Amino acid sequence: MNTPYVRFQSLRSFIDGPILLLCMWWGQLLFPGNELKENQLFSYLFLVLLIISWYLAAQITKIYSDLRTNKFSEEIVYIASTVSLHAVFLTSLLFFFRNYVSFSNFFLLFYLSAVFLLVIITKYILRKYLHHSIYQGKLSEKVLLIGSTPAAHNFIETIESHAYYGYQCLGFLDNEKRELNGCKYLGKIAELKKIIETQEVDEVIIALPNSAHEEIKYSIEVCDHLAKRARIIPDLYFYASSNIQINTIGLLPVINLRSLPQDRFGNRIVKRTFDIVFATCFFLFIAWWLFPIIALFIKLGSKGPVYFKQERWGLNNELIVCYKFRTMRHGSPQLDENGHLIQSSRNDERVTSIGKYLRKFNLDELPQFWNVLKGDMSVVGPRPHPTPLNKSAIEEVQYYLLRHLVKPGITGWAQVNGSRGEMVNKDEIEERINYDLYYIHRWTFRLDCWIILQTIVNLIRGDERAY
Repeated sequence: MNTPYVRFQSLRSFIDGPILLLCMWWGQLLFPGNELKENQLFSYLFLVLLIISWYLAAQITKIYSDLRTNKFSEEIVYIASTVSLHAVFLTSLLFFFRNYVSFSNFFLLFYLSAVFLLVIITKYILRKYLHHSIYQGKLSEKVLLIGSTPAAHNFIETIESHAYYGYQCLGFLDNEKRELNGCKYLGKIAELKKIIETQEVDEVIIALPNSAHEEIKYSIEVCDHLAKRARIIPDLYFYASSNIQINTIGLLPVINLRSLPQDRFGNRIVKRTFDIVFATCFFLFIAWWLFPIIALFIKLGSKGPVYFKQERWGLNNELIVCYKFRTMRHGSPQLDENGHLIQSSRNDERVTSIGKYLRKFNLDELPQFWNVLKGDMSVVGPRPHPTPLNKSAIEEVQYYLLRHLVKPGITGWAQVNGSRGEMVNKDEIEERINYDLYYIHRWTFRLDCWIILQTIVNLIRGDERAY
């Protein structure tokens, strides 16, 4: 990281300390009698340990890691994890300081809620400041790319389409002159030292094929000698079907092809318990009043049943019956003359007037919470595709069936990243599969929480690919 960005990260970290003290002071004003007792030495010690407990929790949850490439909804999940862990530490502190500190449960609830809200607001303001500064060129990091592999192409596309990441590519080096998404060719890899010494380079990104051992070694040695940060984009597409973890044995880096996170019994219990609790709460608090309203509009808008049932593939390619609110005219054709699925497209004449709104705000998917309770689906997972689409995709896309190693979901990693709706070519199918495999290989409970939160955000603002 360059110096301005390091300063920004420091500000992003240290600003939380005053927020904790502000919330503590604010709570004492609103809840008289909840205060630090007379012994000032222990009172000050408690406040110091309070702040330390927050930063200890933050260290565990990694809230202060570089999150500029993460969406803000994901950062909210980090904040919620930190506040929860901070609450555990705080209750422990109150036990040891029970003779010197007196706080009621209402005070603690207010304090933790205020910390959660103020940290969210502060982090959002800082994120917007970061984006503004990046667009002005103040906090951008200048990177030098080595290699022209497919991974290098993806890197250039990513930083160009997400300018707020703050990466500015100066150009690339490769032993053969090639075209690379309009990126400037600066010469051969042997010229790396000269370029670093003559240009302002903050970071070097190495995207060479696995076979280029000598070039990778040389690039790392030059960066180490000139004290430049280097990162490697591994050329691991050969191992795309496995969950990759890079660790070490002694000083030797080792690629570990390990089992999937959801293969572990404990993780399956956590995910299934969450699914049952979440789906039950949905029916108790939302479905009982929302479903009759939607059903009434569907009945008034067109003839036919309220619900639509479709055969789809679930865990281990087993067939399941997926439930949805009907959004198309009853009797509309689902297959063409060749037996291929007719996917819903923009301005599809089969979609009813009320169906357009149900699709736009993903309300047609809500009956699938019944699939979740049955155990056919999960709240989060790869979206289940109709049988005809599965059969055609198997022939076109490698690793397609690996998406069925876990239960399908109502929402998923692909959907919140914009890969949803009609798939018109092989590239779009592969993009969705890549998102699904990423989710399967890197599942965590926190990732599920973030996906749900981002889905709610997308539901409120609508999705341009929801049609």
